[in-house]
Amino acid sequence: MPSRKFADGEVVMGRWPGSVLYYEVQVTSYDDVAHLYTVKYKDGTELALKESDIRSQSSFKHRKSQSSSSSPSRRSSSRSRSRSRSPGRPAKGRRRSASQSREHKDDKKKTIQETSLALLVLVLFAGKPSENNTKRYNGEPESTEKNDTSCIMLEQKLKPDLEIKRVLEQYSLRSRKDDKKKEEIYSEKKTFMAVKPIEKVPTKTKELEFGGRIGTFMLIFFLPATVFYLLLMCKQDDPSLLNFPPLPVLESLWDGRVFGVFLLWFFLQAVFYLLPIGKVVEGLPLSNGRKLQYRINGFYAFILTAAAIGVLLYLQVELHYLYDHFMQFAVSAAAFSLALSIYLYVRSLKAPEEELAPGGNSGYFIYDFFTGHELNPRIGSFDLKYFCELRPGLIGWVVINLAMLLAEMKIHNLSVPSLSMILVNSFQLLYVVDALWNEEAILTTMDITHDGFGFMLAFGDLVWVPFVYSLQAFYLVGHPITITWPVAAAITALNCVGYYIFRSANSQKNNFRRNPADPKLANLKFIPTATGKGLLVTGWWGFVRHPNYLGDIIMALAWSLPCGFNHILPYFYVIYFICLLVHREARDEHHCKQKYGLAWERYCQRVPYRIFPYIY
Repeated sequence: MPSRKFADGEVVMGRWPGSVLYYEVQVTSYDDVAHLYTVKYKDGTELALKESDIRSQSSFKHRKSQSSSSSPSRRSSSRSRSRSRSPGRPAKGRRRSASQSREHKDDKKKTIQETSLALLVLVLFAGKPSENNTKRYNGEPESTEKNDTSCIMLEQKLKPDLEIKRVLEQYSLRSRKDDKKKEEIYSEKKTFMAVKPIEKVPTKTKELEFGGRIGTFMLIFFLPATVFYLLLMCKQDDPSLLNFPPLPVLESLWDGRVFGVFLLWFFLQAVFYLLPIGKVVEGLPLSNGRKLQYRINGFYAFILTAAAIGVLLYLQVELHYLYDHFMQFAVSAAAFSLALSIYLYVRSLKAPEEELAPGGNSGYFIYDFFTGHELNPRIGSFDLKYFCELRPGLIGWVVINLAMLLAEMKIHNLSVPSLSMILVNSFQLLYVVDALWNEEAILTTMDITHDGFGFMLAFGDLVWVPFVYSLQAFYLVGHPITITWPVAAAITALNCVGYYIFRSANSQKNNFRRNPADPKLANLKFIPTATGKGLLVTGWWGFVRHPNYLGDIIMALAWSLPCGFNHILPYFYVIYFICLLVHREARDEHHCKQKYGLAWERYCQRVPYRIFPYIY
């Protein structure tokens, strides 16, 4: 028997998930492992359907014609057979046939009356239905923009079937006996649905990112090498690109005491994470419809960490120990992240299929190890990915900057830190505090909703963020730069502009997602999509598609400017960050096009620039 029934490119009828409605779709591909067809609807939406949810167009047409013609023929043949088999009882048979015919006509008349009455009442309640409402009910995006934010709430709350049922119950023309039978049938159907839920089959990752298996294999070695190269360069008197640093002795890269301090830091943040303070919120729905709970207490963890650092300074503990053993701390963090990545991959092999990451389920060991095989690995209620995203690395970044500030004062015999060091510490402290204060917003990012927790995020959170993002402060310790107050004021103004764009754009997006009917957002226009969400086309999101990325890049430039222009090394962060955000924008563009279909194409026509206005 053939392994598949429908060929690529074939036009068939596909059932819309969660309904009994079928629409014309085109088969684009077939997954032999999961036995799922990838189909494309007319509005551009691509979904994976089982073979049982797909039917040929010819069968639909045949059934339609059959239903319109077969019923009278069956009734006529039944009557003729009844007369031929029962010649002795023609009158009784005719009386029964006439009675049934009258009952059938009465039932049909009652049904027509009830339907008309229900439609009349619904029209009075909801007003005249429009073409756009019909399209939205059928899963098609509207063709016009809207600025009436209340329509989204209406779309989410409106339940046509329940409304019709309520009206029919209130104005029913049927007998109580018929209603009781209908309730019993409905009760049995609901019980059956509760016993046998809809089965959701996961799909394999087809499109490999980051260069596929070869690219991810190289990145596993390239990322640690880049970190160690940057730190060695900062230690040199002449950190020019052509002046390659000498390789250190391997024995000098490892220190058991340093590794113990790193473990103490990691588990201290874990203790702060587990404290029962802060509110508990739900994340976005998973593939199985379940929502995970997250405790929002990152800002409290930062306050407790600041108090602990204050106690250490009061006890005259030398924090510049971090500067003296900076390379060893980086090696310890890299070793820990590698061990954590191995543990995450091993435990993901036993994870249920519905808990695997949509972007890390390729079946290739290296690729899944790098991108993350499991989406939300948890030990009880302790979410490993969510914890590492904001706690050890991000808060550790601020602590490292403070240690560099103290090291600069001690090495150069300064009573106060340099103006350049103050600017770098202040700008980056603001960025970290903002991220922790708005911790809930991270639950909608690609890192949480799409990417699994593997080497990429583990190394990025625990090594790349604290040791690369603090590169400017580390550079200034060995290469002090003197800047004037007017220059400092100009750099501060540039950082404020970037921060304003970054924060206001993110707040605009988060507020719209949380409450589209907020009167404060009534002036915003959006393009409705088949998913029920809207794409903003005014405000910051009508300026460029990713205004938050634009603000991020402006701030990154402001962080590097206090280091002067003697070397390009302190500008590595802004160069890397532009490459990172351009790549992330391309990934986001691809996902949004698959998710929103034609609505995303209309959005791109309305907002043509991705990050940089009139440039890119």
